[in-house]
Amino acid sequence: MGEIRNFRSGSHDDPPPHGGMPRRLAAIIVGDIASYSRLMQADEEGTHVRVKRIERDLIQPSIVEHHGSLVKTTGDGFIAIFDSPVEAVRCSIVIQQNLVGRNTSLPKDSRIEYRIGVNLGDVIVEPDDVYGDGVNIASRLEGIAEPGQVYISGAIYEQIKHKVVCGYESLGDRKVKNITDPVRVYRVLPDANAIGGTRGRRENVLIFLLGVTLLTIATGVLWYVLTQPGRVGERATAPVASPSPQPPPREAAVQTPQPSPALTPSPSPAPAPSQSPTPVREPEMIAILGGSFAMGSNDDPTERPVHQVMVKSFSIAKYPVTVQEWNECAAAKACGFTAIGKDDAPITNVSWTDAQQYAAWLAKTTKKPYRLPSEAEWEYAARGGTSTKYWWGDKLQRGMAGCKDCGDAAAEQPAKVGSFKPNAFGLYDMGGGVDQWVEDCWHKTYQGAPNDGSAWSGGDCSSHVLRSGSWKNDSRYVRPSNRDGYDTNVRYPTHGFRVALGP
Repeated sequence: MGEIRNFRSGSHDDPPPHGGMPRRLAAIIVGDIASYSRLMQADEEGTHVRVKRIERDLIQPSIVEHHGSLVKTTGDGFIAIFDSPVEAVRCSIVIQQNLVGRNTSLPKDSRIEYRIGVNLGDVIVEPDDVYGDGVNIASRLEGIAEPGQVYISGAIYEQIKHKVVCGYESLGDRKVKNITDPVRVYRVLPDANAIGGTRGRRENVLIFLLGVTLLTIATGVLWYVLTQPGRVGERATAPVASPSPQPPPREAAVQTPQPSPALTPSPSPAPAPSQSPTPVREPEMIAILGGSFAMGSNDDPTERPVHQVMVKSFSIAKYPVTVQEWNECAAAKACGFTAIGKDDAPITNVSWTDAQQYAAWLAKTTKKPYRLPSEAEWEYAARGGTSTKYWWGDKLQRGMAGCKDCGDAAAEQPAKVGSFKPNAFGLYDMGGGVDQWVEDCWHKTYQGAPNDGSAWSGGDCSSHVLRSGSWKNDSRYVRPSNRDGYDTNVRYPTHGFRVALGP
């Protein structure tokens, strides 16, 4: 812990004189690597390289994506400031979720895990540093956070509690070093149902223990009654008859837990054979006639070389998978979380693995070979028979796609599916809306790519391909040829998908 104390006791606890220095209200993120000294001792050069890669590939891009500024890195940590508390917390969640994906395949003692604290406060800003109690509190929150967790102050919580889709667990008021007043602390739970589930389990345990206690008391009372002198004889000579039912004591009737109908056999007759489970909502599919097309472009190195691909006939979903469709899978316990949002909005914040789980569940339930489209199938379908920059032409037009500069005001979330015009194949949101996972593993170029329209599964599959671009990206991502890669097991707020069938 020595390196953490040094990090905190330097510039932030002893701010310089601030006459004439600029001040601002900011949301401050302080992040620090847990067990950094142990990791460096075990593999100094390897740990240094891994930390720098995380800073370059994850932390800095996430801060920029959420409109923040990286103040500095400290070897084993970082400090960033944001105008928006909402964006600061979203950025923190994204960083932690990405790190989970990166650490999945590593032994526990080799994982790089950050603790993150977030606070809102008035700070002094310099070109390469930031000072003030607001920074100190964020630093203290990071210090008490568990590895992989985000702790926020009450000041942040009041600003975001109805704006960020996640759960919060109050940890009460904490006295932290060098801060006069106690700080109210909350732990962020990216799964909004997690805290409810935790409370539910606790309440069930308490109810169970209460039931056991009441049962024990009732057994003792019954034993006492049966063993009293003079009562045994009376009971022995009494006629054998079924006693009339008596209501239980009022306290027991109220407090003794009853078995859950879902866990015990029902005394009622079984439903008639005509009754059947609610049918699964299958996505509306569009049949695509196979053909040959030039895949890729010269607009970006990852889209080269342009190569001819022959795609077989297949079907692809008319829209991205919606919240309602996803939640049917979640209700069947086949998908990993219940989504929050409007039923007709595209599902977001899913990993490639999540998308595969949905496709597998849909295929099993419907007895049809649903799957993710290949990268070649997706681009062929997105182009709609065209070879222009966008499926509608070479120039950007309003009303064609949902993106940051596609002509509409910036949005906090994607529009419902089908809000923009379809392409020539009748497909909606094949560009903009949400990033869409496809089957292929990520390769930096098309060198060696298959030319038969199949998914490219060889190589390092720790990352998979994303297509379409999202409502938060600019118009260059809307091009049918645009492609990107992302960690296979990591969820991200703009990531969704659609399914395919066939050939």
